[in-house]
This record gives sequence, C-alpha cells and structure tokens, in this order.
Amino acid sequence: MVLSIDDLNRMAVAEFTAAFGDVAEHSPWVAGRAAGARPFADRDAVVDAFAAALRGATRDERLAVLRAHPDLAGRAAIAGDLSEDSRKEQAGAGLDRLTPEEFERFTALNAAYKERFDIPFIFAVKGATAAMILAAFEERSANGREAELDNATDNVCRIMRFRIEDRVAG
Repeated sequence: MVLSIDDLNRMAVAEFTAAFGDVAEHSPWVAGRAAGARPFADRDAVVDAFAAALRGATRDERLAVLRAHPDLAGRAAIAGDLSEDSRKEQAGAGLDRLTPEEFERFTALNAAYKERFDIPFIFAVKGATAAMILAAFEERSANGREAELDNATDNVCRIMRFRIEDRVAG
C-alpha cells in the first residue's frame, strides 16, 4: 500500500513507527525519531527525516543499525531469514542466483570485511549487479574505519530512501 504525505502526517507516532519501523533494518527507533519531524512537506522530507534520525544518533545507536544489516548473499539469505525488503533487494541484484564460486567469493569478502570493520558490508543493492557489488567490496575494503562507517551509513540512508519511495506517494 502506498501512502500519501497527508496519511503520514495524520498517523499517531506509534502508528507511524509500526508502519515504517522496518525501513531501517530491525531498528524501529529510527522511524520513531523521524516521526518527530512531521509534518512532512513531501516524500523527500520523509527521507531527510529518516537520514537525520540515523545521522543524529549516538555512535552506539548507529553501530547497532549497521550491525542489524545482513551479509550480502550470506547465511541469512540462504536460510531464508532476511527481512522481506532485504530479500527483494538482494534478489533484484541477482544475489539469490550466484554460482558456487561467486557465493564463495561473497562469503570470503563478507568475513574479511566484518573482521576489519566490525560491521557487515552494506551496499544499497537496488539497481546494482553482483559484479558491481564485488567491485565495491574490493574498493571499500581499503578504507579506514571511520571513512567506512560513514560509507556504510550513507548506504543505509540510500536503502531507507528506496524503501520509503516504495511506500510513500511522490
């Protein structure tokens, strides 16, 4: 169901949080804080409110959001334990159709990245291919920790944008 800006502005905070609590992966508090920015003028204002809620969070809160994201083409995907949004997004990038060799490559890169940065590799996969994601893995693995935390946060903001665009009328 696609909602209008008027619909969002009329919702109680609890109702808004229930409707948008999964926009930031397993982190409904982001939606609760974004609700405080209402009334929204348009869909971009909704996106901006979610981004501001995440970027304005404490470091520990932001890390918790980053760590709530699943590995790309990881065990949760194989076990079917992804959120519906994550499942669709990863499938759209072809991550559910990897060859055994590609899957092995993703598994190794996920492990190395998590070891280096203590968060999963986060990439807004909508519109991307497996090859594009692998190239980003390689490129971003050379980043310093703070730069990569910022990069991961930017990607979460892009993911939230895509999810909001799917749910809120433009």
